Amino acid sequence: MTINTSQHLVFDHELIRRYDQPGPRYTSYPTAPHFGEDFDERALQGALNDSNASGRPLSLYFHIPFCEHLCFYCACTKVVTRHHGWGSPYVAHLDQEMALTRKHVDGRRPVDQLHFGGGTPTFLRRDDIAFLLDSIGKHFHLLPDDQGEYSIEIDPRALEPDTLRLLRDFGFNRISIGVQDLDAAVQKAVHREQSFALTAGVIDEARQLGFRSVSLDLIYGLPLQTPESFAQTLEAVLALRPDRLSVFNYAHLPDRFPPQKRILDTDIPSPDMKLRILAESIATLQQAGYLYIGMDHFALPDDELTIAQREGSLYRNFQGYSTHAGTDLLAFGMSAIAMVGPTYSQNIKDLDAWGATLDSGHLPVERGLRLSDEDLLRRHIITRLICDFSLDFNALNRQFDLDFHQHFAAILPALEAMANDGLLQINAHALTVTPRGRLLIRHICMTFDAYLAQKTVHYSRVI
Repeated sequence: MTINTSQHLVFDHELIRRYDQPGPRYTSYPTAPHFGEDFDERALQGALNDSNASGRPLSLYFHIPFCEHLCFYCACTKVVTRHHGWGSPYVAHLDQEMALTRKHVDGRRPVDQLHFGGGTPTFLRRDDIAFLLDSIGKHFHLLPDDQGEYSIEIDPRALEPDTLRLLRDFGFNRISIGVQDLDAAVQKAVHREQSFALTAGVIDEARQLGFRSVSLDLIYGLPLQTPESFAQTLEAVLALRPDRLSVFNYAHLPDRFPPQKRILDTDIPSPDMKLRILAESIATLQQAGYLYIGMDHFALPDDELTIAQREGSLYRNFQGYSTHAGTDLLAFGMSAIAMVGPTYSQNIKDLDAWGATLDSGHLPVERGLRLSDEDLLRRHIITRLICDFSLDFNALNRQFDLDFHQHFAAILPALEAMANDGLLQINAHALTVTPRGRLLIRHICMTFDAYLAQKTVHYSRVI
């Protein structure tokens, strides 16, 4: 397969203005709004049983929903509370969920990937984290000597002393920290005040402990941001030299996410200003040596994501880009989404109902989906485009026993139109996204999405 290895990005204002529209982020295909309630506990149990025959490694995700403070921009599934006592019953329920899951999973399958997300995973007190780590080790076969990719999202404001050491001793080797913006006025406007010194201190401690990767998240388009203020944030962040950096677009959807109603529409940067912030940020990142991985993500040239993209082995799942394809993703906690074989399943989103279902001895499945052969084909195409920015038709035809141009004859005119506009190049053998089209990869993927017209979903804009 031919992989475009330049990993370069060109910001084309006119092209972005014409193509920028709402669309999925494609952490899955089909996307979560298309899951159905007919996929229940029994369906998940069947998928887990079937997956054992494959012998595939496992990926584990734990959703820790609690946050001490409400960030006004946040669209995550969360529970805002300062009562840390809620952590103990939650991790006890996670232990129950793991035990119920393990009844259907071969415990000899290795855990290649482990991720704690939220919410705020470090909301848990040290004793609760220790209990959870012991439970994971009891139920699953973890890899020694940093062979796996074990990561956790860190909030420096909610981190007890020695917690990082506990995590590192267990085998965690990657941390992700939400920074969003360092400007004091912006932080106050979104109700997330976090000093640069606090963030830098956590990064320094993590590196001293031997964590091999640090990832930072920024958001552009927040209230009161200007190109000048965000440039200062980026300059300070780059001084920390994170291995990976995400620059997300703030999607203002207050009708869908009520906390966003506390953000004044008049404080949000105009679309033109947002584009300027993004354009200048991309230029700064590329000048600093970062390469564009895709979908808001940048990484240093020697990072594992960058190497995987060059080699054509990059993958994407609900936690973002990954170097571990070919795993079954088991998900634990309220609202967590699993991907087992050709299925997706999502847990109950209500905290009390999730716990009560576990107490009754049942897996807390709320909805899900079994993918059809056509779904699997289109998922493969979308994943490869997002990861490789290219698609080899000959390899695809062999893998799925089809003729690409015949199978997708209905969308070829749309692809040709994008080729004429400079987003991509297409011939008899391959489709390649151009450096100008890479920021619009979501739009290109939407061409292959058979579900977009089936349900009204309010997505964020592509840029």
